[in-house]
Amino acid sequence: MNEQGLSETVRIARDLIRFDTTNRGGGDAEPERPAADYVAAYLTELGLEPRIYESAPGRANVIARMEGTDPDLPALVLHGHLDVVPADPANWSVDPFAGVIKDGMLWGRGAVDMKDMDAMIMTAAAELMRAGERPKRTVILAFFADEEAGSIFGSHYMVKNHPEVFAGAATAISEVGGYSIDVEGTRAYLIQTGEKSLDWIKLRARGTAAHGSRYWPDNAVTRLAEAVVALGRHEWPLNLCDTTRELITELAAILGEEPTEAGAEDLVLRLGKGGGFIHASLRNTTNPTVLTAGYKHNVIPDTAEALIDVRAIPVEQGTILEQVQRIVGDDIEIEVVHSDTGLEVPFGGELVDAMTASLLKEDPEARVLPYLLSGGTDNKALSKLGITGYGFAPLRLPADLDFPGMFHGVDERVPLDAIDFGHRVLVDLLRTY
Repeated sequence: MNEQGLSETVRIARDLIRFDTTNRGGGDAEPERPAADYVAAYLTELGLEPRIYESAPGRANVIARMEGTDPDLPALVLHGHLDVVPADPANWSVDPFAGVIKDGMLWGRGAVDMKDMDAMIMTAAAELMRAGERPKRTVILAFFADEEAGSIFGSHYMVKNHPEVFAGAATAISEVGGYSIDVEGTRAYLIQTGEKSLDWIKLRARGTAAHGSRYWPDNAVTRLAEAVVALGRHEWPLNLCDTTRELITELAAILGEEPTEAGAEDLVLRLGKGGGFIHASLRNTTNPTVLTAGYKHNVIPDTAEALIDVRAIPVEQGTILEQVQRIVGDDIEIEVVHSDTGLEVPFGGELVDAMTASLLKEDPEARVLPYLLSGGTDNKALSKLGITGYGFAPLRLPADLDFPGMFHGVDERVPLDAIDFGHRVLVDLLRTY
């Protein structure tokens, strides 16, 4: 500890926040390269040999290997991403890129998504290297670009163009899991064992252009608006998968309830703000996010478009767009802008056991549960190489903190002691798995 009692992990997370790596999507981003250079310099000082791979000018990925003591064990990929979503300073109470520390928390864009975990990875590696230790198995440290826009310049680029850097890897851990929730007085940690599929689509309605003063039923804007309302208001039914069934069973046991599928939503709602991610994992979702139409007040345009963020339960990815087409109608065109796979893996095995044990060493009275992430991570890309990914960025959080609301939210922040907790858990995991 130094610099006013801040741990090294907190200081690194703060430094990373101060690199503006805003990713606006569509290739429009502040380059990750300055943050990547910082990471690479730190790893080099530890005696590692990181390499930076640029997928486009400034779009940088960092890869380094920590050789394990047992070369026969499959390698682990320990990964994070360096980019962040935009933040409008006018909406924040602090400068989102200043790395402000106040009220026992680190504030800034990326504080939880996911420069805190990047820092934990770096200092967990440092603790072993400085002690002259090596992990049991080889650990591949990866810091990707572009995760917030589909990973085209990040993990997908690396998997497609440099799969050799992941040679020998069988498992991976990254965001979004390992954090605690309050189950009516019982602290539980959620290990992410699955992710919904991702389909970013564009709806397009066509009509006939005309003067804005005309009586004109063939209006593309009206047609699109009807489709957007139909899809945005559609009540997708409850649809549990193996992961969410197991989670509901465990939650019911903690709460003393019967674990019926019909009561799954009620159980999750009892978690309050802590159930923010879980609630969306119980069904498909189709959220309109962007509307585009017209160019002048008195001109009826001939086309109108909307962007929709579609997230499906993994087993439904193959049929979700057919269902969307039925909802919006055959006269609406659907264009897939970006698609990525859904994932689901068992809540069991050597890595799950090791993650659970490392958590319980720090918090012996807690429960550890599986969950399905409603969003997505770079584990989607790594799965193309047969690498099984989990969400495990361990944080012990206050019961009243709206942690899901921190992701892409205003005044994103994370407790300093939670960052240090995560560092200790990751160090133990590297020593034991």
